[in-house]
Formats: sequence, C-alpha cells, structure tokens
Amino acid sequence: MYHWLRPLLFKLDAETAHGLTLYGLDVAHRSELARFVASTTDEMPVDAFGLHFPNPVGLAAGLDKNAAHLDALGALGFGFIEVGTVTPRPQVGNDRPRLFRLPRHEAIINRMGFNNDGVDALVRNVQASNYGGVLGINIGKNKDTPNDKAVDDYLFCLERVYAHASYITVNISSPNTKGLRDLQEEATLRRFIETLREAQERLGAQQGKRKPMLLKIAPDLTDAELDSVAEVLLAAGVDGVICTNTTIDHSAVASDPHGNETGGLSGTPLRARATSVVRGMRERLGDRIGIIGVGGIIDGTDAAEKIDAGAKLVQIYSGLIYRGPQLIAECVNEIRRQQEARDGR
Repeated sequence: MYHWLRPLLFKLDAETAHGLTLYGLDVAHRSELARFVASTTDEMPVDAFGLHFPNPVGLAAGLDKNAAHLDALGALGFGFIEVGTVTPRPQVGNDRPRLFRLPRHEAIINRMGFNNDGVDALVRNVQASNYGGVLGINIGKNKDTPNDKAVDDYLFCLERVYAHASYITVNISSPNTKGLRDLQEEATLRRFIETLREAQERLGAQQGKRKPMLLKIAPDLTDAELDSVAEVLLAAGVDGVICTNTTIDHSAVASDPHGNETGGLSGTPLRARATSVVRGMRERLGDRIGIIGVGGIIDGTDAAEKIDAGAKLVQIYSGLIYRGPQLIAECVNEIRRQQEARDGR
C-alpha cells in the first residue's frame, strides 16, 4: 500500500506529510485496517539492557515526539518504540520549513529543534495508550536552558518518565539545539552522567524497579572524543549507547537542492559513518555495554550490517519514509538470515 501512497505524500510539504501519515495510521488502527499497513513480522527475541525484545528492529526517536500515536505504531511490527525527544516545558521548535526530503540521496535533513508538547503531555499520552511493548522515552533540555543548568532539565524529565518507560534515552547529540553537543565534552559529560546515574538508582530504589538508561551520541565525534565517551560510559556504568544521531556533515548531498539546509542529515548518506561508530564503540566497550545501531538503514542488509558491526538492536526512521512499514519485516528477516548463516544452520 505504501508504494502507492508515497508519490502522493511526497507532493506535500515534508512536515505536513508526516502529520498526515500519523493521522492515517491512527485511523487505520481504530478502523481495524492496520493489517493492510502493518509489516508481518515473526518473533526474533533479543535480550538487551535487562529487557526482552520480541525482535531487534525498533522505531527511532523523533517520529512520535509526544507518544501520541503509540497504539498505531505498535501495530506495525516493531520490536520496540522510542518516543520523544521530550523537554520539561512545551516548545514550538525552530521555524518552518524545518524538514526536507532529498529523494535522490534517500536522505532527510531536519532542524526541528525538539518541538514537543512537554513531558507532562507525553506522560498523559503514554498512560492513555494500550501499547504494552518495550517503550523507550528520549529526554532533552529546553532551548532556553543554559548548558550549566541542562542537567536540571534532564533530571526533571527523568523523574517524570521513569515509571512509564522501559528504558530512558539521554539525548545530548541533536545538532538542532544550540550548544547541546557541547555536553559530550569529557569533563562535562562525566559530571552530567554521574548526576543522572545517581538519580536513576534512586528512582529505581524508590519505585522497586531499575530502568536502563542509554546515551545517544553524535556521528561526528573524533576518535579521541569517542575514546573519552567510552571511558565515561564504562566508569559511570551506563546501560547502553545509541549510535548515532544525525550528522552535520552535508558533503555527500552538497549537490542536492536542499543539501545546504541547516540541520541534521539522516538516511543513506549517514549509513557508513554510523556503522563505523557502532564498530568503534563495540571495540572500546567490549560486551560490557550494549549498543543500538541507527543511521541510514534503508534495507535489510543495512540493518544486518549494524548487527555485524556490534549492535545488539537497530532503529529505523528515515528508511520508513522511503520504504514504508515493509522495511521492518525486511530488516528482521535479513538479520535472522545472516545470523543463521553464521551459525551454520
């Protein structure tokens, strides 16, 4: 079905098409027509971060910022869903237009700027949903919060989402909030993560259940910076790392009409760099910290490549825009096929 709908959606402004697609998924779900949209996905269980995932292919943060479409998205066959990025207070994000398709490159550039309805609205939406799968909640800071106070925003969100999440992702790697990536600097990151880890353990003790906390990092870090990040993660005992967010390097799409738009680039041009970061972090972290691989997954082979590089799970987003929900089953099946081939089955 998506094969027929895509040309129509691509005639619309990208952000308008995004909203219309989510509305359509909700209608299909409520009308029990989701089977015509969903990807038929067999189970391929994976255990990671102390959680059980029915399959290793999840939805990356950013598509459903407010957790307003959980039931419809949960019917598509994902092994897990990550919502957000959410901030303490509602914010409108950057001015439109702020989302651009680059079809020739199977890419997207966005400068959304953490547009969301605020953490309390997200929690209400999660509580109102019937989604019972693995749920990640991605947290950030408000645009007007200075970096020396940023940890307060993350603590505020962490405390409010903790009871409702399967795991929490700390997003300090979006290029669309000024200065956010500076939090990845080693000394700053060490203090920042230690504070959040203390809160994680305190909340786990208070609520009787410890929830994993993951850090999402940028693809544009140097080898020395990746060394520093890995050292901090290991020292602090962070549960997992998501490799990677979008890139600020637009050199691969410089010839595109939208190639010079400000914002983070995702899709096919990010694939090789994101996979390289997965591989590099696996070498640095060993088996002590699990990795979710994301970036440039447009087909099943791309997903299997991330697993082969050392990821335990993968997430997709831009690939959905170009391929539709069928991508989910394709990724699961290819990961399984390559795993069985390695095992000699």
